[in-house]
Amino acid sequence: MEHIMTERSFVAYYRVSTARQGRSGLGLEAQRRSVSDFLNGGAWDLRAEFVEVESGKSDDRPQLEQALAMCELSGATLVVAKLDRLSRNLAFLAKLQESGARFVAADMPEANELTIHIMAAVAQAERKAISARTKDALAAARARGVRLGGNRGNLEDLRKGPARSAEVRSRQSVERAQKVRRQIEAVAAGGSLSLRQIAGALNDRGITAPRGGKWHAAQVKAVLERSGSARFQNH
Repeated sequence: MEHIMTERSFVAYYRVSTARQGRSGLGLEAQRRSVSDFLNGGAWDLRAEFVEVESGKSDDRPQLEQALAMCELSGATLVVAKLDRLSRNLAFLAKLQESGARFVAADMPEANELTIHIMAAVAQAERKAISARTKDALAAARARGVRLGGNRGNLEDLRKGPARSAEVRSRQSVERAQKVRRQIEAVAAGGSLSLRQIAGALNDRGITAPRGGKWHAAQVKAVLERSGSARFQNH
């Protein structure tokens, strides 16, 4: 079925296993072909590609975090080759849902953010079912006379809950500044650039300023000052 692409920017995310990359249709080149075939039509711009090489045991997804950060900063859409594989990866679903990034899959083009929410809801329902089974087991233990409860060393953590919640909220602006700083380091890696040139490079990448709109030298300077970097000059 032929699909029509409108003018949009994309960031590709591929996931491969060190044990399986060379076998079947799950390899990196197969995923790239799938994404390329999907984007074949209309006006589009593939801004970057991120490849996650994982063992299958770790929930760390540094390349996914980088891809989602670029989508957030530039307004691009995340594109993956095989949602049928990633849909079973709870770490991927959780990070994608939390990011709020626009999303499309080459093998399921009809899937969207709602699909991810449904998949995450199913996973959450399973977690609740596990929790309910645990509570039932504890109730049965109490009925047998097993002593439960008491101070298990976490009361102080519970008291700190509200303060930690406020800390998480205030951390968002700092995290975005760190993401932007990494982008600045990337564009300035080739040589010495002025703040004005850095601002132009960020604008060329489609990365929006903190309050939206275009970057200017003063905004770049503010980000660098917050991150403790002073190796750029404003000229």
